[in-house]
Amino acid sequence: MKIVHALKLSIGAALLASGVAASAQASSYTPGTVWTFTYVQIEPGQFENYLDFLDKEYKKSSDFGIKEGYIVSYHVFSVNNARANEPDLILAVESKDYLSNAQQLAIQKKYEAFMATDAHKSTAESGERKVMRKFVGGMELQELKLK
Repeated sequence: MKIVHALKLSIGAALLASGVAASAQASSYTPGTVWTFTYVQIEPGQFENYLDFLDKEYKKSSDFGIKEGYIVSYHVFSVNNARANEPDLILAVESKDYLSNAQQLAIQKKYEAFMATDAHKSTAESGERKVMRKFVGGMELQELKLK
């Protein structure tokens, strides 16, 4: 999963959540961390190959996000007994908060330097992985912490 994709989702949701955050101050909860879930179906015979990719590149980029302080945690969940059209894996990333455009661009620049890539190369590499997997959906959630 590309960090850029997750960051773009965060920006749009931030606009929607700003009304929730303002009303939460007088409520019985406060806004917490933001979770981005990516649903992945693994192509037949590609499970081990895709997990190898996750163990190397996905883990490396996510650990970088933790080190830089904008990712709190990340997880790879296996969906047990997936039904038709359901994902085989769910990639979950917990972020501290939504990001502004300026923050998103700064993080993208650091990430590209760290991973020795750019937007064109990153997109091409993602396309090459389509033989291993396809994205079938996703979700973004924000935790509401009860007071």
